[in-house]
Amino acid sequence: MSDGLAVLHALDSARTQWYHITAIVIAGMGFFTDAYDLFCISTVTKLLGRLYYYDPTKNKPGKLPHSVNNFVVGVALVGTLSGQLVFGWLGDKLGRKKVYGMTLILMSICAICSGLSFGFSNKSVITTLCFFRFWLGFGIGGDYPLSATIMSEYANKKTRGAFIAAVFAMQGVGIVFAGLVSMILSKLFLLKYETVSFDDDHILSTQPEADYLWRIVLMLGALPALLTYYWRMKMPETGRYTALIEGNAKQAAADMGRVLEIEIQAEADKVAEFKAANEYSLWSREFFNRHGRHLIGTMSTWFLLDIAFYSQNLTQKDIFPAMNLVNQDHEVSALREMFETSRAMFVVAMLGTFPGYWFTVFFIDRIGRYIIQLVGFFMMSLFMLIIGIKYEYLRDDHTWLFAVLYGLTFFFANFGPNSTTFVLPAELFPTRVRSTCHALSAAAGKAGAMIGAFVVATYTLDGKANEIRIAMITMACTNILGFFCTFLVTETKGRSLEEISGEDGGINETQMASRPS
Repeated sequence: MSDGLAVLHALDSARTQWYHITAIVIAGMGFFTDAYDLFCISTVTKLLGRLYYYDPTKNKPGKLPHSVNNFVVGVALVGTLSGQLVFGWLGDKLGRKKVYGMTLILMSICAICSGLSFGFSNKSVITTLCFFRFWLGFGIGGDYPLSATIMSEYANKKTRGAFIAAVFAMQGVGIVFAGLVSMILSKLFLLKYETVSFDDDHILSTQPEADYLWRIVLMLGALPALLTYYWRMKMPETGRYTALIEGNAKQAAADMGRVLEIEIQAEADKVAEFKAANEYSLWSREFFNRHGRHLIGTMSTWFLLDIAFYSQNLTQKDIFPAMNLVNQDHEVSALREMFETSRAMFVVAMLGTFPGYWFTVFFIDRIGRYIIQLVGFFMMSLFMLIIGIKYEYLRDDHTWLFAVLYGLTFFFANFGPNSTTFVLPAELFPTRVRSTCHALSAAAGKAGAMIGAFVVATYTLDGKANEIRIAMITMACTNILGFFCTFLVTETKGRSLEEISGEDGGINETQMASRPS
């Protein structure tokens, strides 16, 4: 058992203290940056369309072509998927801490560069934006497996779920700030520059100064990453990696003793024995027999969840007009449209998205991951199906009911599978491959997000009722599939990481299921 190793027992039984809180904030600020950078693009895409794709021969505001819109929104997701796989693998090979700082540097540089562009044509601006957003996504991708793994390996077993969920909940704060910052800045620009609606003047409705606005919004994404870089570099390597993978019992005991403010015995012989019993690789039959079912479960549920979750977040700007949360584009100026879109996004995030994350933090170690994920998938399916079937009825006659149902889909995504699909892969797998398995699960999620961005999003861009209905019913179906795939994973509440993964010499649930009776 993990009780046999003093350093692991100390981590599992440690009382919650100041160091745990600082670790949540340091790891969480990465997720704040991730969410801000990925979701603020939703508030600026309409502005980009007005600035760079206005066609005087058409009597309507400029709009990004479908292919360009999908590429601007989706390219960061492609980068994120790539970054998850690369940094997840490096986290297991080189150590969590050694590559943890690289992700922040990459995020900071690319967030700043996203606001710069070479040339003045729409092609050069969009190409530059997409190039840097790919590498921004690459850095963001690295933060997923590293932050989850570091937090799970630092936490005690009693509150581990809440700690990992709290790191992920910073994503909710980032989404709120993406809307808030865009809203405040667009309002300041509105106060400074006179605006007229598109109907009143096709040219003057798009102020040239608006070209600075979207750049400032994107570049501010570098700030939280820069602020936490120093503290991230001060964190020691996790005791589990140092002891179980590097085999350095003395260093693990010293590092964790300093962090937890207690004295821990090194136990070099026990560490060597523990390490020798868990040498199997990710691609071995041993791994497949022990953890194959869980890996299929974490990858499939995250994949199915992100089809719906990213479709919801990235297409909400197209659904807001149907809910009467914003005016039609021809009725307002470019700056006013961005302000109204940001305001609506902020309201939905504050009332629907944000509370869901923190409900998970509060209840995950009481109810458990399994039940929260099952209920979340089911409720998302139910509300999306209602919206899909009754779309025109809700849009035309019951706008507030529409808004409530739409907000509830966000609430149960976050008090549900969006949080638990992040937590479970950080707990189910052994230390040697934990970061890589989390990366594979997260990358499967980003593959689903890319389907949401490149396929589902095309159904909402034109605001046509029938196409939005198809998108909603499709997302309801993917959530029901996610509900059934949840049965492939197991509950991890209240158990040590070594007990869950079978590293302590015990038999985990997958092995028991595969044994002949």
